Amino acid sequence: MISPAVSTPSPPPIDSIRRAPINLNHWYVVAQSSELTDQPLGVVLWHQPIVLYRDRNQVIHALEDRCPHRQVRLSHGQVQGNQLECVYHGWQFNGAGACVEVPYLSAKQKLPSCRLRTYPVKEQDGFIWLFPGDADQADTLAPMGLPEWDHINYIASYTTIDTPSHFSFLIENLMDMYHGRLHDNLQAWANPVLRDIETSPTRVDAHYDAESYYKIDKIYSVGQLFIPAMRKLRPTHLDVSYVYPHWQSVLGNDFKIYCLFCPVSETQTKAYLVHFVSLGAFHRLHKLPMGFRRFVKNSLFNAARGLLAGLVVQDVLMMEDEQRAFEAMPHRKGPEFNQTIVKVQQLIDYQAQQS
Repeated sequence: MISPAVSTPSPPPIDSIRRAPINLNHWYVVAQSSELTDQPLGVVLWHQPIVLYRDRNQVIHALEDRCPHRQVRLSHGQVQGNQLECVYHGWQFNGAGACVEVPYLSAKQKLPSCRLRTYPVKEQDGFIWLFPGDADQADTLAPMGLPEWDHINYIASYTTIDTPSHFSFLIENLMDMYHGRLHDNLQAWANPVLRDIETSPTRVDAHYDAESYYKIDKIYSVGQLFIPAMRKLRPTHLDVSYVYPHWQSVLGNDFKIYCLFCPVSETQTKAYLVHFVSLGAFHRLHKLPMGFRRFVKNSLFNAARGLLAGLVVQDVLMMEDEQRAFEAMPHRKGPEFNQTIVKVQQLIDYQAQQS
């Protein structure tokens, strides 16, 4: 059964979808944890340049990425203890955004009262999550999270998506189960048949009957990820969800996939595609020493990265074409027969009006 539309009974104008802003009052992913080392890291989330840094206690801070002195990027600087130091003149700022040191200040001069904007930020499930909207609302919402990241029974792989297109093209691509022919041997599933769609103001869930090329039930079956000849189609369920502003998918009992969004602008989207293989089918696994299980999990980390990267290259090519076509003729819209995409566009439109 198809549930009612989220906000409007018909699709919004296509040009408004392709220019829709994000709802800032959500948690977005701006980096993978390992990307932030002992040096500051500059990121951009919906036109907002932001600098991340770890203090001496490994606590992450997020500030607007500019020194108020000469407006240069603080991400060019370095971390000094608990402070972030500007590379140009050595001004230092604490995690609250206050200037706490000007090295050439005379005894009669006071520190400037300027204060940089700070952002709520969390390190969770292998990624750095940032809340770019009203900071007072940050505690009322939780990041979507990836509970499988540290779970001993899941092996993770991830790759980065960087596409010169609006985020709506990426989420529609992810929610579109009918473009598998694009991916040939990289595709994990086939023959999807829509069973039902559920919608709410915060998500769209589409449920399919499908067939999977993979079944992870024996030690050697992990080889299916690398050897196409080992694959065989089997009936399964396929569930894809737009959990605004991110995406998740479940294929049978073996795979969970997430896409964590970091929209940069109306014409640039960054995201992290994260793939988990479940070892839950190995019922005797829990009897093995935890150290050995951890060794297996860590040794196979990113084993499917090449497969994910291949999928991304093919999809980004399509999204580039879509963005180019939109810019050439922003009011032109082809017929849409995929009911899920209509629901996704309605959700984008609804959330754009909430920020």
